[in-house]
Amino acid sequence: MKADHHPLEPRREELEHWLAVLSKFALDEVDALASGPAVGTVGRAGLDIADAVSQPIGEQPLTGGVEAVTDLLRQASSATFIPPSPGYFAYVPGTGLFASALADLVSGALNRFTGISTAAPALCRLEADVIDWLARECGYGETSGGVLLSGSSLANLSAVITAREEHFAADGDYRRAVTYASGQAHHCVEKAIRMAGLPPANVRRVAIDSEYRLDPEDLAAQVRADRAAGLQPFLVVASAGTTNTGALDPLPAIADVCEAESLWFHVDGAYGGAFVLCDEGRRLLAGMERADSIALDPHKGLFLPFGTGCLLVRDAEKLRNAHSAGAHYLRDLDALDRSREAPSPAMYGPELSRSYRGLRLWLPLMLHGAAAFREALAEKLRLAWRFHAGLLRLIESGVPLECVAPPHLSTIPFRLVRGASEALADWNARNAALIERINAQKRVYLSSTSLPVADGEAVTLRVCVLGARTHADHVDQSLADLATAVG
Repeated sequence: MKADHHPLEPRREELEHWLAVLSKFALDEVDALASGPAVGTVGRAGLDIADAVSQPIGEQPLTGGVEAVTDLLRQASSATFIPPSPGYFAYVPGTGLFASALADLVSGALNRFTGISTAAPALCRLEADVIDWLARECGYGETSGGVLLSGSSLANLSAVITAREEHFAADGDYRRAVTYASGQAHHCVEKAIRMAGLPPANVRRVAIDSEYRLDPEDLAAQVRADRAAGLQPFLVVASAGTTNTGALDPLPAIADVCEAESLWFHVDGAYGGAFVLCDEGRRLLAGMERADSIALDPHKGLFLPFGTGCLLVRDAEKLRNAHSAGAHYLRDLDALDRSREAPSPAMYGPELSRSYRGLRLWLPLMLHGAAAFREALAEKLRLAWRFHAGLLRLIESGVPLECVAPPHLSTIPFRLVRGASEALADWNARNAALIERINAQKRVYLSSTSLPVADGEAVTLRVCVLGARTHADHVDQSLADLATAVG
């Protein structure tokens, strides 16, 4: 070994070889999405693949080098759900735009510290530009701000903490603090409330209507009852698109209750909030601009790779007050001119060391333009109604299905019709078998949920249209596979 050789500093020609092999693998995987299955090998067979690719961590590089490593990655990636597939309608799809993958490559290679703007003022400015753009699109004004996080779990947690500090910072006594959300709210909301140190017993489940939307009248009644009991209501969480059914809570009416009762109004728009970028979505999401805070997941509605979330707050100072902190070892930063700095992400969220998420949004917006995202989101709303119309045609033709609720955004819940006197367990088993038959064809991939009925919880299938690569022919394929599976 030469004295000037360092194992963690490969020469450029070796790095270029690694890059060529791995980039070809990545591009081949992207190319395969168009004609490949919507789901890979999972379950027991997937575990067999996991066992096969598991390698001991050796003292020397893996025999075979980057080609052998890539082969293991190819095998491992086959044993997965495939969210970027155009036929993936399960959960809430994530496209993983290639431009964002390039952003990750660049930001990882640069490896600049972007927690505090002083350390990277221009890079942080690019991230702030993206946050300002999102805030304006959501209807916020000059006092607003936000932070990019790993996803809506952290975004909702930071929103809860900000609301908590706004209402209870003076004494830190949360024992009488009461929060409100419907039973259709994402489970990360209740988790966030618990992690924020608020009493789980003080989480109120607000009634829902026939389309699974939060009932503002029941909300107002519960708030009045809690105040009368000596408790302190302070936070309402509404959904701009629930995961279960895509239900869009009546945001203007909820905002009215929050204003009348001086409650913090938070909108969990992780799934549906990004639809505000297109004209129809902005109309549907009217009232969201009245929220005190909004959680968004660009890895859903902006088609980016997983791990890209956002919290926006109407009053940025309230977000900063809840999250800012200092340290003596940062004193050297004050010797620099900081007068025109963009906000430091570390002062508005829980992370100090963090990945440079801003490039994940900035680069695709620069390369594709905002209009491309608006057009794609408008298309997804149209495709949801295309599926809904096709579902109704099947029902009219005698196929024993029922549409549980019309699409509020881009999710459509449906299931087999329950037979007369059919036991709930038998009905659920039939619907579970139906989704297995649909997914077994592997051209599309659907997921299911459970929704309340008179005697329990009913297994309900759902289609969520949110993949950038998903177009009309893929929706039509899902309808054809559904018709085949029903038989």
